Amino acid sequence: MKRFLVIAAAMVCLVMGLPVAQAQDTGINGKWHFVLATPGGDREVDADFTVDADGNVTGKWGSSDVAGTYKEGKLALDFQFTSEEVGATAAMKIDGKLDDTAALAGDWAFTEYNGTYKATRPVVAPAQVPAAATAPASDAKPNAPADPH
Repeated sequence: MKRFLVIAAAMVCLVMGLPVAQAQDTGINGKWHFVLATPGGDREVDADFTVDADGNVTGKWGSSDVAGTYKEGKLALDFQFTSEEVGATAAMKIDGKLDDTAALAGDWAFTEYNGTYKATRPVVAPAQVPAAATAPASDAKPNAPADPH
């Protein structure tokens, strides 16, 4: 009977944990720094993504709103982007995947332009903690109360 209870408890834990195991991988949530390879040289842009439980991606690509999906480690974005450099507004398509180094890599396309990209999480510099102003140690004794007499 005791063995049956242990097995039953293990099965309940397994079944209850299944939805958590099947939850969408949200490994790209947060800030990213993209470097797009172009014939005219590298172009850099910062992005900030949010992935919901269904794998829908929203956020920002520079100042443009992002739309797309992230499922099974694969990113597929398709959103309107205005390029001041090209002087056009068109669909920006970003396809790629999260690699073993936790970087995103893949292909991009905008109007007649296309190429590859690599994106990494921005490096956050440690906060600069100002040195505490330390008063020199003093051997002075605290003021004694004044003698009322």
